[in-house]
Amino acid sequence: MSTRNRPLSLQSLRAFEAVARRLSFRLAGEELFLTQSAISRQIKGLEEELGAVVFQRDTRQVTLTAAGLTLQRAVQPLLERLDGAVRQIRSAGARPRVAITTFASFATLWLIPRLEAFQRRHPALDIRIAAHDTLHDMDDPDIDMALRYCHPDDAPPGALLLFGEVLAPVVSPWYLERARRGEIAALDQPVDLAGHTLLEVEGLYLGSSPYRSWEHWLAARGLQALQPRSWVHLNYDHQRVQAAQASQGVVLARLPLVADMLARGELVEPFGPAGRDAVPYGYWLILASGAVQRPEVQQLRDWVAEQAAPVRQALGEHAP
Repeated sequence: MSTRNRPLSLQSLRAFEAVARRLSFRLAGEELFLTQSAISRQIKGLEEELGAVVFQRDTRQVTLTAAGLTLQRAVQPLLERLDGAVRQIRSAGARPRVAITTFASFATLWLIPRLEAFQRRHPALDIRIAAHDTLHDMDDPDIDMALRYCHPDDAPPGALLLFGEVLAPVVSPWYLERARRGEIAALDQPVDLAGHTLLEVEGLYLGSSPYRSWEHWLAARGLQALQPRSWVHLNYDHQRVQAAQASQGVVLARLPLVADMLARGELVEPFGPAGRDAVPYGYWLILASGAVQRPEVQQLRDWVAEQAAPVRQALGEHAP
């Protein structure tokens, strides 16, 4: 077999991935506990096997060539998946664990406040939550369950709808009381928003974003020309909810995420049910194909579905 037809060595691919990520032979060597010259030899051997140069080197910097970029796009997820599988195998004899991926505001406002109840019921089960707005590949061996927000057409087969999306203005009860006493502008009807600070999403996401903007909510009520006293833009929903709790303005809240706060009186809807907008998106539970049969994953799935039922009831939704 010629050099260019045989499989690439894992060691050289790891050296390549480290250099490509750090753009430094020295830092890659420190990460892999190899000398810089050893890293250089690995890369040279890789380039000979590929028949292509993967790095452009000069005295001050290292950059990826076109071939290097192509290889990096293939190698990086491959190694991440391999390392995840190894971690899963090594932990097979340890305590059972369920790894969840979801977006930050869902974790902060809905999932984490409820987890203590699940842990009391299943004290021997460990939970790992990766909360960020990057969608994980459900084939990733590090992921067992995803809690996602999407349009029904984008939900994969087998996904469980937890509840739909409903948006409405909410404020703190102290803020509303001040408005009723005349200490700040009135807040009795949507047109009164002109006298208040509106808490808006910074960098609205594609897809569902138009529905979650104040612009859309106001236009639906014939108030597209309304301008508030001021705007405060925040990146995440949980930040906007926290600002509303601190009486810093009015937030167009995702009611499924604040249903408990509304029930406890920590937030209130100044316009009542008339201020609510149902939108064609929902919150879905998705299981990784390799995790479906594991009893601990089924336990968490059933518990999440159980927790979702009161939210659906609060929103006036029927069971899926």
